[in-house]
Amino acid sequence: MRRKILAGLLAGVMVLGTLTACGGGGEEASSSGGDSGEAAATEEGGEASAEGSSDLGTVTLILSNRDEFLSTLEVGVQNAAADMGVEMVTQDAQNDTSKLLQFVETAKNDGQKAIIVNPVDPATCSQIIDAAGDMKVVFINRFPTEENVLNENAVYAGSDEMESGKYQGEWLAEHFKAEGKTEIKYIMLNGMIGQTSTTQRTESCLQALEDAGIKAEEATAPLAADWDRATAQDMITPLVTTIEYDCIISNNDAMALGAIEALKAAGIDPSTIPIVGVDATVDGCQAVKDGSLAMTVFQDAEGQGVAAMMSAANLVAGKPLNEGTEYTLDETGNVLWVPFEPVTAENVDDYM
Repeated sequence: MRRKILAGLLAGVMVLGTLTACGGGGEEASSSGGDSGEAAATEEGGEASAEGSSDLGTVTLILSNRDEFLSTLEVGVQNAAADMGVEMVTQDAQNDTSKLLQFVETAKNDGQKAIIVNPVDPATCSQIIDAAGDMKVVFINRFPTEENVLNENAVYAGSDEMESGKYQGEWLAEHFKAEGKTEIKYIMLNGMIGQTSTTQRTESCLQALEDAGIKAEEATAPLAADWDRATAQDMITPLVTTIEYDCIISNNDAMALGAIEALKAAGIDPSTIPIVGVDATVDGCQAVKDGSLAMTVFQDAEGQGVAAMMSAANLVAGKPLNEGTEYTLDETGNVLWVPFEPVTAENVDDYM
């Protein structure tokens, strides 16, 4: 499924690139959707298309750091850029906001029209916009702390984090109800405290459990493992044999996999403790398939990359962000949502 969706998106990008090469900045545009069935011109199938994109020249993608998810996201940007005939440069800020701002300045001095940024700290997005000057800015994957920084020149392409936790909570609720339980204790593995994704994934999961009639209590204070597998393993190891808990909720797959390793090291079969993650990484999906991870939630890294490049093209062309995609905009028109999808043992093969 994930390959099918991405193939459809890239087909639309190829159309966009072809039209750009042939004609420059025409004023009319059309679009049609793919798997979602929600299209501007047709209700079923078809390739996404968009006309009249401005020539982007070179676009810089700045990543906060490199991990499996962000590397996959980069591939999506690269594929879209190649199909559009856009030269793409990637910079790694190595979790250093000052480096990130330097890369923004370099892109501006190079005369680039648009830049794609995965912020180190979402609270610094206004600084990034200031540094960008006249460049269009597409934030990707980490939503700005202050949403009011988004406008016709600075936008966001990513996924609604409230969906990911909701899918985790709904799965856990169904699992525990089948066991006849309405009260549970959980261990929570958090990403970076203060980030929108950490807060919303946690809140939406707990809200979904509550909405389903499950009383969920902390078995211990949340563990801030900063999205890191080894950190999560180290933090949870002293707890897995010393406290009572019914499940482990993780804000991403990497930390969930760290928990799995801690359980195995303690001689506990991880398939006996429901562990849920987010991202549907390669390792995460394999863990779902072998039963050590109960479920994960597919965050479409490549799709986000394609969406960001399309957003950059559409921004420069003065068109709606979702022109040429099947993705939806929020009510402001400044946010392009790439949907999350739940991944379980029943459908994991679609994501491998």
